[in-house]
This record gives sequence, C-alpha cells and structure tokens, in this order.
Amino acid sequence: MPTTKRDYYEVLGVARGAHEDEIKRAYRKLAVKFHPDKNPNDPQAEEKFKELGEAYDVLIDVDKRAAYNRFGHAAFSQGGPGFGGGFHDPFDIFREVFGGGGGGIFESFFGGGGAGAGHAEERQRGSDLRYDMQITLEEAAFGAEKEIEIRKLDTCDQCNGSGAEPGSRSINCPTCGGRGQVISSRGFFQVSQTCPRCRGAGQIIEKPCHKCAGEGRVENSSRIKLKIPAGIGSGSRLRSSRNGEAGIRGGPPGDLYVVLHIKEHAVFQRDEDDLYCEVPISFAMAALGGEVPVPTLEGKANLRIPAGTQSGQVFKLRGKGIANIEGRGHGDLLARVMVEVPTRLNAEQRHKLEEFSALCGEENTPLHRSFFERAKDFFR
Repeated sequence: MPTTKRDYYEVLGVARGAHEDEIKRAYRKLAVKFHPDKNPNDPQAEEKFKELGEAYDVLIDVDKRAAYNRFGHAAFSQGGPGFGGGFHDPFDIFREVFGGGGGGIFESFFGGGGAGAGHAEERQRGSDLRYDMQITLEEAAFGAEKEIEIRKLDTCDQCNGSGAEPGSRSINCPTCGGRGQVISSRGFFQVSQTCPRCRGAGQIIEKPCHKCAGEGRVENSSRIKLKIPAGIGSGSRLRSSRNGEAGIRGGPPGDLYVVLHIKEHAVFQRDEDDLYCEVPISFAMAALGGEVPVPTLEGKANLRIPAGTQSGQVFKLRGKGIANIEGRGHGDLLARVMVEVPTRLNAEQRHKLEEFSALCGEENTPLHRSFFERAKDFFR
C-alpha cells in the first residue's frame, strides 16, 4: 500500500455522494481487473487489489463512511475516533461480494469449481458482535483502559476449529462425488446447484468432533481489553479486530464493535469539546464582586466575579474542557453564574435590606428601567 493513502472515493472512482449500488458496481469491475489470480506476476496489481478492498470496506459501511467523511484516514488510525484501525481481509471481501464458493460468478472469473470452490464457503467468516459500554465523563475526557467479558463462539480447542474428531479425516461427499455441485435435469435443461449435504465443500467429516458437533466452534466466556482514547464522544464505536465470533470450521473470526455511552455527570454537561456548569453565587458577591471556586475535570480553579454581575452571565475558562480526539488542543469550560436570592431573612436582615432598597436609585437597575420603558404601552 502506498505511504500516502489515496482518497477512497478516488480509489473506486465514485463521487462522494455515490449510492451503495454504485460503490458495489465500481468495486466489482476493478476488483476483477486487479485480482492477483488474473495478474500472477504483477505485484502492483495485488497492491491495487488490497487498496480497493480497503476502500470498499469503509465506503460500503454507513458508520465507517460517516467517520471517513468527517475525519478522513485518521478515523481508522490507532486511537482514531471510533474504529481504531485494521480492515477486513481483501480476499474475504471479494468472496463476499461475488458469492465466493458454491458455483456462479466467482468460478466464472477464475475457472474454479469442485471442492476447491466450495472450500471458501465452508470456512465462512464469523459474525461481527456489538457490545454497549457505559463510561464516565472523566474516562471519556482522559482516556482509559477497560476490560469486558462477553460470551461468544470461539474456536473449538478439541479439534482446533476443523470440526473433525482428532484422528478422523475428511472424505469425498458421497452425494456430489467431491465436486461440491449436484446436477439435476429439468426438461431439456440441466441445473447445477450447491450440494445440500456438504454445502459446496466437496468433502464431509468422517467423524465430527464430539465437543462442537462438527461446527468447529463452541461458546465460551472471553475477557477482552480495550483502550479508550481521550476525547471520545458518546455513541462512538471502537473496533476490536478479530474478537467477534469464530468462523465455521476454521474460518476467520469476525470483529467486535464496542459502542460507548457516557453517563450523565453530576456537575458538567458536554457539548463536543466544551463543558458547561452552573455556579451559584450570593447576591452580595454579584453586587460587590469577588472570587468563587469553580470545579474542573483537573481540580479547582478560581473565577473572578466582577461587581454588578447579572444572574445567568457566562464566563469562559479557556482550555478547561475536553481534549480534542484529533489532538487539536482542548475545549473550554463555560461557567454560568446563578445569583441565589436569600429565602429566610430575620428582622434585622429584612430591615437592612429595606434600607438598601430605598437607597438604590434607578441608575442601579438599568435592565429593570429598560424593560418597563419598552413595555409601558402594555400597562395603559
């Protein structure tokens, strides 16, 4: 693969708004052209074939395509936003698109057939899995290492995924004679179909493994470690390559996708890389000014309150928000001050406040004066 990755849309020769069918048509045409079996002595063709598989792997998947449109190739680098790097095998993608194995278009391109053609179908890839995980705002902000436990189908340790009892062997399927195909006559026509007994493999297991009943996989509990990058957002997906279900009879495993959900925080609300919080201050501090402690994810900070601060006024603490997942600095913390009005006054406090109110003229309440000036017509 080239050092500098080409744009995936350019690789497939499609527009950025291309429909799924256009992407599939473009891939099919180019993948056949550059397949290594068609170009056995051309290493550049093989590189192009792998590049096509990578581009198709991303653009055909709605979530991967959205991440690529937003972040480019950085979305799939180690620690990237949501997928963490790694792609499906380009040959597995080719077989999936062309229905590899069992006859049809795959053989028509490369002259396959018989047991060899069916082998790809028998060793089919395992399913991808999804796991939903809740993390704290602090873990999302600073990154974390987590370990999860899931139950999934793993390779059978008795037969190592072959599906055969140790010492047993595979024999030609008696139904199709090892061809993987059965032919039936319908009037003047002969129809070739995948053998129902061996599923196109051409061979069957003489003695299936007693532990997995010949499937090559059993259900186990697995513990998987995950690295959560700093700055990740709620709803992001982390891809743990090859940690999905094991494939049938030694087929490649699928992937595990972990969807992250950030728990509601007691103090902060998040908007992308910025944090918001409300800070209560007394009436006296709002009028006279002063300093008030403000919580941040990294500890306490002091916020200077100017004299005459109004309730709801927002102050910005630069760089006290969330780290940007692409490494572009930090967001800000926006503190909204809320003036708290005393609810229980004793006689002396009430008397002093009444004296204060009498001393205040309209010049000390410009918002009050402005509002009633604008609303005077409604009071007539």
